[in-house]
Amino acid sequence: MAGIKALVTLAFLASLGVMFLILACALPRYNNWWPLFVLMFYVLAPVPNICGRRMSADTGNSSNPRREFGYFLTTVIVVSAFALPIVLARATDADSQPVIEWGACWLVLAGNVVTFMTIFGFIVMADTEDVQYSM
Repeated sequence: MAGIKALVTLAFLASLGVMFLILACALPRYNNWWPLFVLMFYVLAPVPNICGRRMSADTGNSSNPRREFGYFLTTVIVVSAFALPIVLARATDADSQPVIEWGACWLVLAGNVVTFMTIFGFIVMADTEDVQYSM
């Protein structure tokens, strides 16, 4: 039963993070859909971790280069997800207006924190031995 409660909590947090992202795009004050490119990072973030875990054999406490490279790529993706809204807020278009407003940038950053913590929580929950969500 505890696994179901954790899964429902993670689903709620994921929807909360995506809600922040949608608010950054759809509020009439901002009305700009450029921040939705962050969704690409949400999808790509767990992929190197999963591939590194599948391609590496468990050898005890020693580090595995494939798994470490997966962690590195995951870190690059997460940092890029936080950097994209900041770059978009600092960049200007042809009319010298920012591409996105700073308020939208802060909403996207809040959504990133919630969503990536949710992804991390699901990976931690899937690694436990009593809950079998992994293949």
